[in-house]
Amino acid sequence: MLDLTVIPASGATLPEVRINRHLIDGVFTPSRTGPGTSAVTPEVPGQARDGDSGWIERLSPSHGTVVSRAPIGTIQIAELAIAAARSAFDDGRWSALSGKARATVLLKVADLIEANADRMALIETLESGKPITQSRGEITGAADLWRYAAALARTLHGDSHNSLGPDMLAVVLKEPIGVVSIITPWNFPFWILSQKLPFALAAGCTCVVKPSELTPSTTVILGELLIEAGLPAGVVNIVLGYGQPVGATLAQDPRVDMVTFTGSTAVGRGIAAAASGTLKKVALELGGKNPQVIFPDADLGAAADAVVFGVYFNTGQCCNSGSRIIVHEDIAKPFTARVVELSRRVAFGDPLDPATQVGAIVSRDHGAKIDAYVTAARKAGATVALGGAALQVPGLGPQFYQPTIVTNVTPDMAIAREEVFGPVLTVLTFRTLDEALHLVNDADYGLSAGVWSENIHTCLTFARGAQAGTVWTNTWMDGFPEVTFGGVKQSGLGREIGRQGLDEFMEIKSLVMRIGRTRAPWVRPR
Repeated sequence: MLDLTVIPASGATLPEVRINRHLIDGVFTPSRTGPGTSAVTPEVPGQARDGDSGWIERLSPSHGTVVSRAPIGTIQIAELAIAAARSAFDDGRWSALSGKARATVLLKVADLIEANADRMALIETLESGKPITQSRGEITGAADLWRYAAALARTLHGDSHNSLGPDMLAVVLKEPIGVVSIITPWNFPFWILSQKLPFALAAGCTCVVKPSELTPSTTVILGELLIEAGLPAGVVNIVLGYGQPVGATLAQDPRVDMVTFTGSTAVGRGIAAAASGTLKKVALELGGKNPQVIFPDADLGAAADAVVFGVYFNTGQCCNSGSRIIVHEDIAKPFTARVVELSRRVAFGDPLDPATQVGAIVSRDHGAKIDAYVTAARKAGATVALGGAALQVPGLGPQFYQPTIVTNVTPDMAIAREEVFGPVLTVLTFRTLDEALHLVNDADYGLSAGVWSENIHTCLTFARGAQAGTVWTNTWMDGFPEVTFGGVKQSGLGREIGRQGLDEFMEIKSLVMRIGRTRAPWVRPR
């Protein structure tokens, strides 16, 4: 066994299995519709994907036991949710409210999120496999996104044009786009939802949300909190189940005005194609192959720590994962050795233990995909300097993967170009700034990039030249509600959070007015 820091099973008692339901027009309901079914206790479900039973069981990736159950949504359920959102928007029960009134509800939701953070963090850890301390941080941090969105609701404004001549005035208005479908992934189920939903609500939109079938519970709990905060029925609806047919229905239905999706680039293309038939707006936050470039004059201790954090945070199952480093050849060997040593000290293991920093891989299939990338790199001539196999954690299941560092990587290898989505770091080298920028930009993705140097000219030249939606200098993965986020190239369309994130959910209307006398007639009098 490798000399790694491994946290064994904590022996914690797991809570009772959580039962989730759809939220349609203010009422929680299972999939089956008809007399007497809106509030029934579900029958004993089948296995992880049993179409006959109508229920999905979620097994904890770290503990191997059932932690939640959810009904499998149907086209009919999705259409009911869309109809509820459409009605709520058309009758103005939310969009017609003042910004102050909408902000009041959003602020209540933020308070309720904080009050329920412990129970939400526990179920998120059990469903996703991420460490409990990370789940708590994400839940409580998401409350700040709701508060910032509340501030935007009160300060939303357009533009005026008062210099068009003495008899003309124009006003540019911002209006809610309408019904929004929100489709979220399994890796940050609550955080990513909070990058979308409160901003859509601040704009005055109504929504239908579909969380991942792997991690639905915190989204359903949020539905409970929205009702408690006084959100009108039908403004937010939640449909559980699989991408087919639920996600496809939410993307295709003509009553939906916009779809926003976070997930893989491949699925994002499918969402865009499904939405194209009705020409609805599409916002996509997709994959990344994010580099950190290390120059010899950098604070190498801080850079090494940021590299380790960047690749192992959320077990590397993160679109912003710093999955490749590009190191100046003069320092490549000692810097890589430092990263290897730090990697051995990162605590992998039981997500319920507060000492754990890195938890489980979300599924066995995904673990096999990660391992396949490492195996292919070995065969292509790369060197596995650390890890490269499943990690055995005493008392827990098999869904853990060793911290892995791959050297002697060439830019053409799949592991250097494709999103592995696991705790795997690839190391490349460079000689000049131009060469580093070429390596950074020679990728299909453009989500984020980082540069480490004490030279401000190097940092600014890199920041201007890097093809990425976010560039970090001498830091990694710092983010704030005020600062917008999104990617270029195959990393997506549109922006989230910040003022630009609110604008994604708005339509622009120009109002042009003539003041006083009329203009000269176009039709000449006889």
